[in-house]
Amino acid sequence: MRTDAELIVDPDTYTSGVPYDALTRLREKNVVRIDDSGAGSFWAVFRYDDVRTVLKSPAIFSSHRGATQIRDPQPDDLKYVQRMMLNQDPPEHSRLRRMLTRAFTPRAVARLEEGIRANARRIVAEPSGDFAADVADLPLLTLADVFGVPRQDRALLYDWSNRVIGFQDAEYALSSSSTAGMTDMALQAVELRPDDGRDPRARNGMPDLYAYAHALGAYKRAHPSDDVISNLMQEDLSLEEFENLFWLFSVAGNETLRNGIPGGLIALLDHPGQYERLRADRSLLGTAVEEMLRWWTPVMHFRRTAIQDTSLSGVEIGAGDKVVVWFSAANRDERVFTEPDRFDVGRREADHLSFGHGPHFCLGAQLARTQLRAVFEAVLDLPGRLELAGEVSRLRSNFQNGVKHLPVTGGAPPAPGSPASP
Repeated sequence: MRTDAELIVDPDTYTSGVPYDALTRLREKNVVRIDDSGAGSFWAVFRYDDVRTVLKSPAIFSSHRGATQIRDPQPDDLKYVQRMMLNQDPPEHSRLRRMLTRAFTPRAVARLEEGIRANARRIVAEPSGDFAADVADLPLLTLADVFGVPRQDRALLYDWSNRVIGFQDAEYALSSSSTAGMTDMALQAVELRPDDGRDPRARNGMPDLYAYAHALGAYKRAHPSDDVISNLMQEDLSLEEFENLFWLFSVAGNETLRNGIPGGLIALLDHPGQYERLRADRSLLGTAVEEMLRWWTPVMHFRRTAIQDTSLSGVEIGAGDKVVVWFSAANRDERVFTEPDRFDVGRREADHLSFGHGPHFCLGAQLARTQLRAVFEAVLDLPGRLELAGEVSRLRSNFQNGVKHLPVTGGAPPAPGSPASP
Protein backbone atom coordinates (compact mmCIF):
# COMPACT_ATOMS: atom_id res chain seq x y z
CA MET A 1 0.00 0.00 0.00
CA ARG A 2 1.36 3.40 -0.99
CA THR A 3 2.07 6.07 1.59
CA ASP A 4 0.35 9.46 1.52
CA ALA A 5 3.62 11.04 0.41
CA GLU A 6 3.86 8.63 -2.51
CA LEU A 7 0.27 9.38 -3.50
CA ILE A 8 0.64 13.15 -3.69
CA VAL A 9 3.78 13.13 -5.85
CA ASP A 10 2.54 10.52 -8.32
CA PRO A 11 1.01 12.23 -11.39
CA ASP A 12 -1.19 9.18 -12.03
CA THR A 13 -3.01 9.90 -8.77
CA TYR A 14 -4.51 13.09 -10.17
CA THR A 15 -6.22 11.49 -13.16
CA SER A 16 -8.92 10.44 -10.68
CA GLY A 17 -8.83 13.61 -8.56
CA VAL A 18 -6.79 15.42 -5.95
CA PRO A 19 -6.06 13.10 -2.97
CA TYR A 20 -7.56 15.36 -0.33
CA ASP A 21 -7.73 12.62 2.31
CA ALA A 22 -3.98 12.10 2.00
CA LEU A 23 -3.37 15.85 2.13
CA THR A 24 -5.49 16.12 5.26
CA ARG A 25 -3.46 13.45 7.02
CA LEU A 26 -0.21 15.09 5.93
CA ARG A 27 -1.50 18.48 7.10
CA GLU A 28 -1.90 17.01 10.57
CA LYS A 29 1.80 16.13 10.50
CA ASN A 30 2.48 19.69 9.33
CA VAL A 31 5.98 20.02 7.81
CA VAL A 32 6.93 16.65 6.32
CA ARG A 33 10.13 15.30 4.79
CA ILE A 34 9.40 13.55 1.49
CA ASP A 35 11.82 11.46 -0.55
CA ASP A 36 10.75 11.08 -4.16
CA SER A 37 12.67 9.18 -6.81
CA GLY A 38 11.97 11.86 -9.42
CA ALA A 39 12.15 15.05 -7.41
CA GLY A 40 14.62 14.05 -4.70
CA SER A 41 14.19 14.99 -1.05
CA PHE A 42 12.21 18.03 0.02
CA TRP A 43 10.25 19.50 2.90
CA ALA A 44 6.52 19.65 2.13
CA VAL A 45 4.48 22.38 3.85
CA PHE A 46 0.73 21.83 4.15
CA ARG A 47 -0.76 24.30 6.65
CA TYR A 48 -2.13 27.68 5.63
CA ASP A 49 -0.11 29.82 8.04
CA ASP A 50 3.14 28.01 7.27
CA VAL A 51 2.59 28.35 3.52
CA ARG A 52 2.07 32.10 3.95
CA THR A 53 5.22 32.34 6.05
CA VAL A 54 7.31 30.67 3.35
CA LEU A 55 5.86 32.76 0.54
CA LYS A 56 6.31 36.11 2.25
CA SER A 57 9.92 35.44 3.32
CA PRO A 58 12.12 35.51 0.18
CA ALA A 59 15.19 36.40 2.25
CA ILE A 60 14.91 32.92 3.83
CA PHE A 61 12.98 30.88 1.27
CA SER A 62 14.30 31.79 -2.17
CA SER A 63 12.56 31.48 -5.55
CA HIS A 64 15.90 32.07 -7.26
CA ARG A 65 18.26 29.58 -5.66
CA GLY A 66 16.76 26.43 -7.20
CA ALA A 67 13.84 27.93 -9.18
CA THR A 68 10.22 27.09 -8.34
CA GLN A 69 9.53 23.54 -9.58
CA ILE A 70 9.93 20.38 -7.50
CA ARG A 71 12.12 18.83 -10.17
CA ASP A 72 15.63 20.28 -10.16
CA PRO A 73 16.60 21.72 -13.55
CA GLN A 74 19.88 20.67 -15.09
CA PRO A 75 22.67 23.08 -14.03
CA ASP A 76 22.86 24.84 -17.41
CA ASP A 77 19.07 25.10 -17.58
CA LEU A 78 18.91 26.46 -14.04
CA LYS A 79 21.18 29.37 -14.95
CA TYR A 80 18.79 30.25 -17.75
CA VAL A 81 15.46 29.90 -15.93
CA GLN A 82 16.79 31.86 -12.95
CA ARG A 83 16.40 34.95 -15.14
CA MET A 84 12.63 34.42 -15.27
CA MET A 85 10.58 36.75 -13.06
CA LEU A 86 8.88 33.75 -11.45
CA ASN A 87 12.30 32.54 -10.33
CA GLN A 88 13.63 35.86 -9.02
CA ASP A 89 13.83 37.34 -5.53
CA PRO A 90 13.65 41.04 -4.66
CA PRO A 91 15.08 43.42 -5.77
CA GLU A 92 15.50 41.89 -9.26
CA HIS A 93 12.01 40.43 -9.12
CA SER A 94 10.61 43.84 -8.22
CA ARG A 95 12.36 45.50 -11.17
CA LEU A 96 10.88 43.05 -13.68
CA ARG A 97 7.45 43.11 -12.08
CA ARG A 98 7.26 46.90 -12.33
CA MET A 99 7.65 46.64 -16.10
CA LEU A 100 4.41 44.67 -16.34
CA THR A 101 2.36 46.31 -13.61
CA ARG A 102 0.67 48.93 -15.76
CA ALA A 103 -0.98 46.22 -17.88
CA PHE A 104 -2.83 44.90 -14.82
CA THR A 105 -4.00 48.00 -12.97
CA PRO A 106 -7.73 48.16 -12.15
CA ARG A 107 -8.14 50.82 -14.83
CA ALA A 108 -6.39 48.69 -17.45
CA VAL A 109 -8.49 45.64 -16.57
CA ALA A 110 -11.69 47.72 -16.64
CA ARG A 111 -10.92 48.75 -20.23
CA LEU A 112 -10.84 45.08 -21.20
CA GLU A 113 -13.94 44.01 -19.30
CA GLU A 114 -16.61 44.54 -21.95
CA GLY A 115 -14.59 42.67 -24.55
CA ILE A 116 -14.03 39.83 -22.10
CA ARG A 117 -17.75 39.64 -21.32
CA ALA A 118 -18.62 39.59 -25.01
CA ASN A 119 -16.14 36.77 -25.64
CA ALA A 120 -17.48 34.82 -22.67
CA ARG A 121 -21.10 35.21 -23.80
CA ARG A 122 -20.21 33.98 -27.28
CA ILE A 123 -18.24 30.99 -25.99
CA VAL A 124 -21.03 29.88 -23.64
CA ALA A 125 -23.76 30.50 -26.23
CA GLU A 126 -21.99 28.40 -28.89
CA PRO A 127 -21.13 25.21 -27.00
CA SER A 128 -19.38 22.23 -28.52
CA GLY A 129 -20.42 19.99 -25.64
CA ASP A 130 -16.94 20.09 -24.08
CA PHE A 131 -16.93 22.99 -21.64
CA ALA A 132 -13.20 22.70 -20.90
CA ALA A 133 -12.29 22.95 -24.58
CA ASP A 134 -14.69 25.83 -25.18
CA VAL A 135 -13.59 28.07 -22.32
CA ALA A 136 -9.89 27.47 -23.01
CA ASP A 137 -10.24 30.10 -25.74
CA LEU A 138 -11.19 32.94 -23.37
CA PRO A 139 -7.79 33.40 -21.66
CA LEU A 140 -6.12 32.98 -25.06
CA LEU A 141 -8.16 35.83 -26.52
CA THR A 142 -7.50 38.00 -23.47
CA LEU A 143 -3.77 37.30 -23.47
CA ALA A 144 -3.53 38.04 -27.16
CA ASP A 145 -5.12 41.46 -26.60
CA VAL A 146 -3.10 42.33 -23.49
CA PHE A 147 0.30 41.28 -24.80
CA GLY A 148 -0.10 42.14 -28.45
CA VAL A 149 -0.11 38.64 -29.93
CA PRO A 150 -2.18 38.53 -33.15
CA ARG A 151 -5.42 36.74 -32.35
CA GLN A 152 -4.99 34.32 -35.23
CA ASP A 153 -1.78 33.08 -33.57
CA ARG A 154 -3.32 32.39 -30.16
CA ALA A 155 -3.30 28.62 -30.68
CA LEU A 156 0.47 28.86 -30.24
CA LEU A 157 -0.12 29.96 -26.65
CA TYR A 158 -2.40 26.97 -26.17
CA ASP A 159 0.21 24.53 -27.48
CA TRP A 160 3.06 26.05 -25.48
CA SER A 161 1.14 25.86 -22.22
CA ASN A 162 0.10 22.28 -22.99
CA ARG A 163 3.70 21.25 -23.47
CA VAL A 164 4.94 22.97 -20.33
CA ILE A 165 2.11 22.16 -17.92
CA GLY A 166 1.23 18.81 -19.47
CA PHE A 167 4.71 17.36 -19.84
CA GLN A 168 3.55 14.40 -17.68
CA ASP A 169 0.50 13.76 -19.90
CA ALA A 170 0.92 12.11 -23.30
CA GLU A 171 -2.10 13.97 -24.75
CA TYR A 172 -0.50 17.35 -24.04
CA ALA A 173 3.25 16.78 -24.21
CA LEU A 174 3.45 17.05 -28.01
CA SER A 175 0.51 19.42 -28.51
CA SER A 176 0.09 20.81 -32.03
CA SER A 177 -3.01 22.81 -32.97
CA SER A 178 -4.03 23.67 -36.51
CA THR A 179 -1.93 26.42 -38.07
CA ALA A 180 -4.69 27.55 -40.45
CA GLY A 181 -4.85 31.34 -40.72
CA MET A 182 -1.74 32.04 -38.65
CA THR A 183 0.67 34.84 -39.50
CA ASP A 184 3.86 34.16 -41.45
CA MET A 185 5.98 34.64 -38.32
CA ALA A 186 3.88 32.02 -36.54
CA LEU A 187 4.23 29.55 -39.42
CA GLN A 188 7.99 30.08 -39.45
CA ALA A 189 8.14 29.44 -35.69
CA VAL A 190 6.06 26.27 -36.00
CA GLU A 191 8.68 24.86 -38.35
CA LEU A 192 10.98 24.73 -35.30
CA ARG A 193 8.47 22.92 -33.08
CA PRO A 194 10.22 19.87 -31.55
CA ASP A 195 8.57 16.47 -31.74
CA ASP A 196 10.85 14.53 -29.40
CA GLY A 197 9.25 15.39 -26.04
CA ARG A 198 12.24 17.38 -24.81
CA ASP A 199 12.02 19.23 -21.48
CA PRO A 200 10.11 22.49 -22.14
CA ARG A 201 11.94 24.21 -19.26
CA ALA A 202 15.28 23.80 -21.03
CA ARG A 203 16.61 26.56 -23.28
CA ASN A 204 16.41 24.23 -26.28
CA GLY A 205 13.03 22.82 -25.28
CA MET A 206 10.86 25.59 -26.80
CA PRO A 207 12.69 26.84 -29.92
CA ASP A 208 9.41 27.73 -31.63
CA LEU A 209 8.35 29.94 -28.69
CA TYR A 210 11.63 31.85 -28.64
CA ALA A 211 11.68 32.29 -32.42
CA TYR A 212 8.16 33.70 -32.31
CA ALA A 213 9.02 35.97 -29.37
CA HIS A 214 11.91 37.52 -31.29
CA ALA A 215 9.87 37.96 -34.46
CA LEU A 216 6.99 39.56 -32.57
CA GLY A 217 9.36 41.77 -30.57
CA ALA A 218 11.01 43.02 -33.76
CA TYR A 219 7.62 43.79 -35.28
CA LYS A 220 6.47 45.66 -32.17
CA ARG A 221 9.70 47.63 -32.05
CA ALA A 222 8.99 48.84 -35.60
CA HIS A 223 5.21 49.15 -35.13
CA PRO A 224 4.54 49.93 -31.43
CA SER A 225 1.03 49.97 -30.02
CA ASP A 226 -0.60 49.94 -26.58
CA ASP A 227 0.33 46.42 -25.47
CA VAL A 228 2.84 44.70 -23.21
CA ILE A 229 5.27 43.56 -25.91
CA SER A 230 5.45 47.08 -27.35
CA ASN A 231 6.15 48.46 -23.90
CA LEU A 232 8.81 45.85 -23.16
CA MET A 233 10.63 46.84 -26.36
CA GLN A 234 11.20 50.25 -24.77
CA GLU A 235 12.68 48.82 -21.55
CA ASP A 236 16.28 48.00 -20.63
CA LEU A 237 15.90 44.23 -20.81
CA SER A 238 18.53 41.59 -21.45
CA LEU A 239 17.84 39.03 -24.17
CA GLU A 240 17.30 36.30 -21.58
CA GLU A 241 14.94 38.47 -19.54
CA PHE A 242 12.77 39.22 -22.58
CA GLU A 243 12.67 35.57 -23.64
CA ASN A 244 11.73 34.43 -20.17
CA LEU A 245 9.04 37.07 -19.71
CA PHE A 246 7.48 35.94 -22.98
CA TRP A 247 7.72 32.29 -21.87
CA LEU A 248 6.12 33.14 -18.54
CA PHE A 249 3.07 35.03 -19.73
CA SER A 250 2.51 32.64 -22.64
CA VAL A 251 2.21 29.74 -20.19
CA ALA A 252 1.28 31.04 -16.73
CA GLY A 253 -1.12 33.65 -18.06
CA ASN A 254 -3.19 30.97 -19.70
CA GLU A 255 -3.08 27.76 -17.75
CA THR A 256 -4.35 28.66 -14.28
CA LEU A 257 -7.52 30.26 -15.64
CA ARG A 258 -8.01 27.60 -18.26
CA ASN A 259 -8.31 25.01 -15.48
CA GLY A 260 -9.91 27.27 -12.90
CA ILE A 261 -12.99 27.92 -15.07
CA PRO A 262 -13.96 24.27 -15.69
CA GLY A 263 -12.97 23.53 -12.10
CA GLY A 264 -15.51 26.13 -11.00
CA LEU A 265 -18.22 24.50 -13.08
CA ILE A 266 -17.35 21.09 -11.65
CA ALA A 267 -17.83 22.60 -8.19
CA LEU A 268 -21.31 23.79 -9.17
CA LEU A 269 -22.22 20.47 -10.80
CA ASP A 270 -21.04 18.57 -7.72
CA HIS A 271 -23.10 20.88 -5.48
CA PRO A 272 -26.45 21.43 -7.22
CA GLY A 273 -27.87 23.20 -4.16
CA GLN A 274 -25.12 25.82 -4.38
CA TYR A 275 -25.67 26.08 -8.14
CA GLU A 276 -29.35 26.88 -7.53
CA ARG A 277 -28.45 29.28 -4.73
CA LEU A 278 -26.20 31.22 -7.11
CA ARG A 279 -28.82 31.19 -9.86
CA ALA A 280 -31.30 32.65 -7.39
CA ASP A 281 -28.94 35.32 -6.01
CA ARG A 282 -26.51 36.78 -8.55
CA SER A 283 -25.03 39.05 -5.86
CA LEU A 284 -23.10 35.98 -4.62
CA LEU A 285 -21.06 35.73 -7.82
CA GLY A 286 -18.05 37.56 -6.35
CA THR A 287 -17.70 35.24 -3.37
CA ALA A 288 -18.58 32.24 -5.55
CA VAL A 289 -15.60 32.95 -7.82
CA GLU A 290 -13.25 33.11 -4.83
CA GLU A 291 -14.72 29.88 -3.48
CA MET A 292 -14.22 28.18 -6.84
CA LEU A 293 -10.56 29.16 -6.75
CA ARG A 294 -10.20 27.90 -3.18
CA TRP A 295 -12.11 24.66 -3.68
CA TRP A 296 -10.50 23.72 -6.99
CA THR A 297 -7.00 25.28 -6.48
CA PRO A 298 -5.60 25.15 -10.04
CA VAL A 299 -1.88 25.29 -9.13
CA MET A 300 -1.26 22.71 -6.44
CA HIS A 301 2.24 23.56 -5.24
CA PHE A 302 5.36 25.68 -5.69
CA ARG A 303 8.93 25.21 -4.58
CA ARG A 304 11.34 27.44 -2.67
CA THR A 305 14.90 26.78 -1.44
CA ALA A 306 16.11 27.68 2.05
CA ILE A 307 19.14 29.96 1.81
CA GLN A 308 19.97 29.76 5.50
CA ASP A 309 19.35 27.40 8.38
CA THR A 310 15.89 28.08 9.74
CA SER A 311 12.89 26.45 11.38
CA LEU A 312 9.24 26.22 10.47
CA SER A 313 6.69 25.17 13.09
CA GLY A 314 9.48 23.61 15.11
CA VAL A 315 11.01 21.66 12.22
CA GLU A 316 14.68 22.40 11.51
CA ILE A 317 15.36 23.16 7.86
CA GLY A 318 18.93 23.39 6.58
CA ALA A 319 20.40 25.89 4.14
CA GLY A 320 20.03 24.48 0.63
CA ASP A 321 17.01 22.33 1.49
CA LYS A 322 14.15 22.26 -0.98
CA VAL A 323 10.82 23.49 0.51
CA VAL A 324 7.53 22.88 -1.35
CA VAL A 325 4.33 24.65 -0.31
CA TRP A 326 1.11 22.75 -1.06
CA PHE A 327 -1.70 25.18 -1.97
CA SER A 328 -4.27 22.41 -2.41
CA ALA A 329 -3.74 21.46 1.25
CA ALA A 330 -3.48 25.00 2.65
CA ASN A 331 -6.74 26.03 0.95
CA ARG A 332 -8.54 23.31 2.92
CA ASP A 333 -6.90 23.90 6.28
CA GLU A 334 -9.61 23.41 8.91
CA ARG A 335 -7.75 25.84 11.21
CA VAL A 336 -8.68 28.61 8.77
CA PHE A 337 -11.75 27.48 6.80
CA THR A 338 -14.95 26.18 8.38
CA GLU A 339 -15.87 22.78 6.91
CA PRO A 340 -13.17 23.23 4.26
CA ASP A 341 -14.34 20.37 2.03
CA ARG A 342 -17.75 22.01 1.67
CA PHE A 343 -18.26 24.25 -1.37
CA ASP A 344 -20.08 27.41 -0.24
CA VAL A 345 -20.75 30.19 -2.77
CA GLY A 346 -21.32 32.63 0.09
CA ARG A 347 -18.14 31.82 2.03
CA ARG A 348 -16.49 34.87 3.58
CA GLU A 349 -13.39 33.79 5.46
CA ALA A 350 -9.65 34.12 5.02
CA ASP A 351 -8.20 34.74 1.58
CA HIS A 352 -7.43 31.61 -0.40
CA LEU A 353 -3.87 31.08 -1.63
CA SER A 354 -4.61 30.14 -5.23
CA PHE A 355 -2.96 33.37 -6.40
CA GLY A 356 -0.06 32.90 -4.01
CA HIS A 357 1.04 35.36 -1.32
CA GLY A 358 3.83 37.83 -0.73
CA PRO A 359 6.02 39.39 -3.44
CA HIS A 360 5.03 36.77 -6.02
CA PHE A 361 1.27 37.25 -5.59
CA CYS A 362 -0.19 36.72 -9.06
CA LEU A 363 0.14 39.89 -11.12
CA GLY A 364 -2.88 38.96 -13.22
CA ALA A 365 -5.21 38.03 -10.35
CA GLN A 366 -7.71 40.81 -11.06
CA LEU A 367 -7.76 39.97 -14.75
CA ALA A 368 -8.35 36.30 -13.91
CA ARG A 369 -11.22 37.19 -11.58
CA THR A 370 -12.78 39.36 -14.28
CA GLN A 371 -12.71 36.45 -16.74
CA LEU A 372 -14.13 33.99 -14.21
CA ARG A 373 -16.99 36.36 -13.41
CA ALA A 374 -17.66 36.90 -17.10
CA VAL A 375 -17.90 33.17 -17.84
CA PHE A 376 -20.17 32.41 -14.92
CA GLU A 377 -22.37 35.43 -15.62
CA ALA A 378 -22.90 33.90 -19.05
CA VAL A 379 -23.54 30.46 -17.53
CA LEU A 380 -26.08 31.94 -15.10
CA ASP A 381 -27.78 33.77 -17.97
CA LEU A 382 -28.62 30.45 -19.59
CA PRO A 383 -32.32 29.66 -19.15
CA GLY A 384 -31.54 26.27 -17.60
CA ARG A 385 -28.77 24.53 -15.70
CA LEU A 386 -25.82 22.79 -17.29
CA GLU A 387 -25.50 19.09 -16.50
CA LEU A 388 -22.62 16.65 -16.69
CA ALA A 389 -22.93 14.55 -19.88
CA GLY A 390 -20.04 12.12 -19.48
CA GLU A 391 -16.83 11.42 -17.66
CA VAL A 392 -14.52 14.27 -16.69
CA SER A 393 -11.01 13.79 -18.11
CA ARG A 394 -8.33 15.14 -15.79
CA LEU A 395 -4.76 16.08 -16.56
CA ARG A 396 -2.04 13.66 -15.55
CA SER A 397 -0.03 16.13 -13.49
CA ASN A 398 1.01 16.56 -9.87
CA PHE A 399 1.44 20.31 -10.44
CA GLN A 400 -1.64 21.65 -12.22
CA ASN A 401 -5.16 20.56 -11.20
CA GLY A 402 -6.11 20.31 -14.84
CA VAL A 403 -9.28 19.49 -16.76
CA LYS A 404 -8.78 18.22 -20.29
CA HIS A 405 -12.41 17.45 -21.15
CA LEU A 406 -15.66 18.35 -19.39
CA PRO A 407 -18.69 17.08 -21.36
CA VAL A 408 -21.85 19.01 -20.51
CA THR A 409 -25.35 19.38 -21.80
CA GLY A 410 -28.32 21.57 -20.96
CA GLY A 411 -28.68 25.28 -20.55
CA ALA A 412 -32.12 25.20 -22.14
CA PRO A 413 -35.20 25.77 -19.96
CA PRO A 414 -36.79 22.63 -18.50
CA ALA A 415 -39.72 21.13 -20.37
CA PRO A 416 -43.14 22.03 -18.94
CA GLY A 417 -44.22 19.55 -16.33
CA SER A 418 -40.72 18.18 -15.74
CA PRO A 419 -39.47 17.89 -12.12
CA ALA A 420 -37.03 20.78 -12.71
CA SER A 421 -39.66 23.17 -14.11
CA PRO A 422 -41.15 25.88 -11.87
